[in-house]
Amino acid sequence: MTDLHTFLAAHPESVLVDITGTQGSTPREAGAFMLVSPTALWSTIGGGQFEFMAIANAREMLAGTGGALTMDIPLGPEIGQCCGGRTQLRFRRLTKTLTDELEARLAGERLPEVFLFGAGHVGRALAAALAPLPLSVTVVETRQQELANLPDETRARLVPMPEALVKDIPAGGAVVILTHDHALDFLIAREALARTDLAYTGMIGSATKRATFASWLSREGGGERGWMERLTLPIGGSAVSDKRPEVIAAMTAAEILIALATYSMRSSS
Repeated sequence: MTDLHTFLAAHPESVLVDITGTQGSTPREAGAFMLVSPTALWSTIGGGQFEFMAIANAREMLAGTGGALTMDIPLGPEIGQCCGGRTQLRFRRLTKTLTDELEARLAGERLPEVFLFGAGHVGRALAAALAPLPLSVTVVETRQQELANLPDETRARLVPMPEALVKDIPAGGAVVILTHDHALDFLIAREALARTDLAYTGMIGSATKRATFASWLSREGGGERGWMERLTLPIGGSAVSDKRPEVIAAMTAAEILIALATYSMRSSS
């Protein structure tokens, strides 16, 4: 998805559609929003017929042919949806003040941090899979050439000792280890598993690699502390046997999202 600043530069004449309230089952929560211009959209309030109605209302406002400032939409058979709840919407034409508020709101949101160590085939595929998601993704490499062709939203770090970066990852973050060197993988994993405040630590590999790492970790210290229980290895699970990078990336992205959500719920309870 185009970033907000780019969208606003291309479509300054837009309407901000906010979800101000919900009751029952709804596709998005209060606080979700979208931008509607005469020819384009940014983000979504949930899709379906009720979003279509919201878009039409916003474009009436932009055209000066009508358009309500608020809408209260039942998400039932009368509009061809079956969620069963209700959603209240607010419509405001963008002004300089509202644009500044919106940009400040997004800038203040703290996105979960995901660090990918290694930008080989799977690392690049995973960076691409994570790029559209509400995450802050950093790819760490020791090889300059591997950092080319990453998604625009992804941050790149070229460092000689990737394992030294692990201590700086914010609590609740995720670490995925996919380097070209098993010894380096092990060093990064040891640093990550020594922490108890990461939501996810995963390593590319196999059952054999897991056993090898467990043996190495035991010799290096840490194996007796239950660290292996916090390690996902191999990443991507076993439900799908396809080993193409894009498939592994899709399955791993789902693992990461689940782990981040679980950590967030546990931390807030």
